[in-house]
Amino acid sequence: MKELLRELKERSLSAIESADSAQALEELRVKYLGKKGELTAVLKQMGKLSAEERPAMGQLANDVRAQLERRLAERGEAIAAAALEHKLKSETLDVTIPGAEYRLGHRHPMYTVLDEIKEIFIGMGFDILDGPEVELGEYNFTKLNIDEGHPSREWTDTFYFTPDSRVCLRTQTSPMQVHAMETRTLPIRIIAPGRVYRKDEVDATHSPMFHQIEGMAIDKGVTMADLKGTLNTVVRRLYGENTVTRFRPHHFPFTEPSCEMDVQCHKCGGVGCPTCKGEGWIEVLGAGMIHPKVLAGCGIDPDVYSGWAFGMGLERLALRSYKISDLRLIFENDTRFLEQF
Repeated sequence: MKELLRELKERSLSAIESADSAQALEELRVKYLGKKGELTAVLKQMGKLSAEERPAMGQLANDVRAQLERRLAERGEAIAAAALEHKLKSETLDVTIPGAEYRLGHRHPMYTVLDEIKEIFIGMGFDILDGPEVELGEYNFTKLNIDEGHPSREWTDTFYFTPDSRVCLRTQTSPMQVHAMETRTLPIRIIAPGRVYRKDEVDATHSPMFHQIEGMAIDKGVTMADLKGTLNTVVRRLYGENTVTRFRPHHFPFTEPSCEMDVQCHKCGGVGCPTCKGEGWIEVLGAGMIHPKVLAGCGIDPDVYSGWAFGMGLERLALRSYKISDLRLIFENDTRFLEQF
């Protein structure tokens, strides 16, 4: 047994000296000193010794264990010191080398306009709401007085998730009107910006994904004059006091009466150009007085309360704010374009 301990000591010390990492050192500790290690296996043979031999072998085994533990600790310190030295050398910083230039980004022009619009409406006492982009058809259409058979409910116009047309990507931010009327107490003044989706072909003023800002006010005695005054104030705060607007009669199932609001084309000043498709005007929003059926469907008495709502295209507002001629530039992520702002 004495020979076994001597051979074990020489072999283990040699292995420890050759270890080049903390992991390798730990593996050697387990191999030689662990519960199932080689030294433990040798000690289990002490039962075969006579009573006179056991004390001497026990002392020898303890000496071997002590030497191994001491050498493991010393080698561990040496490995750690070598690792630290290597790290210091590899991470040495030459302070005389010119620093790397880091280019900082900035807000997208569209979101800069959105922040301006939010500030305007917050100053008027409106709250900002956020809503789901995946919407139930009941909220996107039915509760907004858009019945089955309406063109906007067709698969050619709307992105549906289910064959029964029950779940879709919202085509407008108008469902937030219903969510607000069902969850908030009167009077209500909210705007709800967000992404919307329609099966539109991409051109200078259209995209299958774009952004809208829904706005709504409900109280006693609200009229169309309040709507026009609010919207004129917003666009003049955005574009200047001399901004020219016009309101045209229109039809939306969820408002009655309804209108569309245009601003004079920023590229041609009303003469006509490709940006405005020769009309001299760019449509920015649809609006109107909330339909009594929509109010009643949300538990609001239309004989007591009235309200107005609008949905404006954020991209088209950004086009005019920055005199951008093509909506596609906003989505193409061309840094040559974005760095202008």
